[in-house]
Amino acid sequence: MIDIIQLVIIGIIVGSIVGLGAMGLTLSYGVMKFANFAHGDSMALGMFLAFIVVGDLGWAGGNIGRLSFGWGMIPAIALAMAGVAMLNVGADLTIYRRLRSRGAGIIAMAIASLGLGIMVRAVVQMIWGSAPQRYATGINPALTLPGDLKVKPDQFFIVGLTLVVAFGLYLLLYRTQLGKAMRATSDNPELAEIAGIDTQRIRLSTWAISGALTALAGVMLAIQAQLRFNAGFEFLLPLFAATILGGIGNPWGALLGGLIVGVTQEVSTEWIDPGLKPGVPFVLLILILLVRPRGIFGSSV
Repeated sequence: MIDIIQLVIIGIIVGSIVGLGAMGLTLSYGVMKFANFAHGDSMALGMFLAFIVVGDLGWAGGNIGRLSFGWGMIPAIALAMAGVAMLNVGADLTIYRRLRSRGAGIIAMAIASLGLGIMVRAVVQMIWGSAPQRYATGINPALTLPGDLKVKPDQFFIVGLTLVVAFGLYLLLYRTQLGKAMRATSDNPELAEIAGIDTQRIRLSTWAISGALTALAGVMLAIQAQLRFNAGFEFLLPLFAATILGGIGNPWGALLGGLIVGVTQEVSTEWIDPGLKPGVPFVLLILILLVRPRGIFGSSV
């Protein structure tokens, strides 16, 4: 039983990262109405942009409490979020907006995003290489909880940050004019334009926010594991599974979907080969969609 509880804890940590990335994915999906296949590689770009500060430039700073990283991670995260947000906005201005103006369908948009993702992955590999890297060297000792459960301070930080971001996203969407405009654009862009909402500006704002969340998820993934140029691409399928599971266009569903994906795949290793665990969330996804075709919370797309 203790082993299963330990696996649940690990699943919550992994699921928090998946949920964080899925919130950014479902946000852009809800407004843009197409699957952004560059999302995973944008996560990898975010983790390596942060590495510029704490690795390439060596601005790690003194450790923050018992965390494995120092104060330099704050500007590193800021750089990562700004960089990926700019990538998303630039992609919309130069690629997606032109495709929309020419009446391109969702398939063409999705293929364009796939091409962008391949390009981003190649650039990351060209600059930082193929060898795995870490933000900090050495061992980050775990804390021992009752029942001899082990949790690292970094993992407490990841889960806590995900909850803070989720609450912040809730306030943005339901307590600000920008959030109301984003929801109106998602529900009916034509009606939103008639109501005087600048939908082009809203799309750019959505891309920027989605990019910032994506970069943050990438940095958290690198803190939990390693920096690898293809880490985001390998994370792409769990991100889509979480998004669909929770209900496309629903950020809270994406977070719950991420937690379900993380917990189920980790707990499954108690009975199956760990190499098979990536397939477990998709089996669960199929079973849930047979009962609720629009996801747990329903899709807004």
